[in-house]
Amino acid sequence: MHEITVGDVTITRVEEMHGPIMPADQFFPDLPEQAWRDHRESLVPDHLGADGAMVHAAMQTWVLRSGGRTILIDTGIGNDKTRPAVEAWDHLALDYLGNLARAGVRPEDVDLVVNTHLHSDHIGWNTRLVDGVWVPTFPNATYLLPKTDVEYWDPAGNPHIAGGVNENAFEDSVAPVLAAGQARLWETYHAIDADLCLEAAPGHTPGAGVVKLDSRGDRALFAGDILHTPLQILHPGHNSCFDLDPARSRATRLRLLGWVADNKALMLPAHFAGRTALEVEHAGSGFAIKRWGPFSRY
Repeated sequence: MHEITVGDVTITRVEEMHGPIMPADQFFPDLPEQAWRDHRESLVPDHLGADGAMVHAAMQTWVLRSGGRTILIDTGIGNDKTRPAVEAWDHLALDYLGNLARAGVRPEDVDLVVNTHLHSDHIGWNTRLVDGVWVPTFPNATYLLPKTDVEYWDPAGNPHIAGGVNENAFEDSVAPVLAAGQARLWETYHAIDADLCLEAAPGHTPGAGVVKLDSRGDRALFAGDILHTPLQILHPGHNSCFDLDPARSRATRLRLLGWVADNKALMLPAHFAGRTALEVEHAGSGFAIKRWGPFSRY
């Protein structure tokens, strides 16, 4: 089991899947090719394929046990979802719930689900298919959803979703939670408990957020998608192709990397595989990786 404790909060990493996502030059169109070559040794195999062409990433959930509650941060891609834009995510049949069970979590045990943003690879297990109907996977949970993303990704108000990475995602993974009355929408800031809070981190999506942990002097940042590769710590001005507002995304990344460095916080990005936990320090006008290792060793 991949588990650590930060202050009074126990964190368990539960992986849904990992592997190649897309070519590096497409995923990060303005990140210099030389940067990939310079750091290939540290990126392969968890973040880059052996040939240096394909970016690799994990789909995973952070399970937090805090204040007597069981909290999930992000829920992966999900099973049985129709994802025409991403063949590798289309109609999956993965043992995610089995992985949760091995971490000691049954669906009915979950008190709170936090979606850092509403891209399809962060909301998939919000629901599951039962007798042809999408129902909330976690029947006793409140789902914290960013209000701005709910409004943006609702196809009723956004005709551009068709054909994109989020096609069908609102209908099968968000709308059923809203209909069940299990959603709570938040904006800007939301206190989860004495040790955890949600903070807006827009840019990747309009309503994207991060979870900050501050417990007995220990700090951590569940960084969502403010970055997708360790190279964005060394080159924080470069965005992924999925960042909807590049200028805001850069500003958010710089601000939060600064917070991590200033507070000596552990950073847990949503998609890092293998060495999933890291510490960042200031280096001149930018940042460097101070410590980087397998999550279970922290």
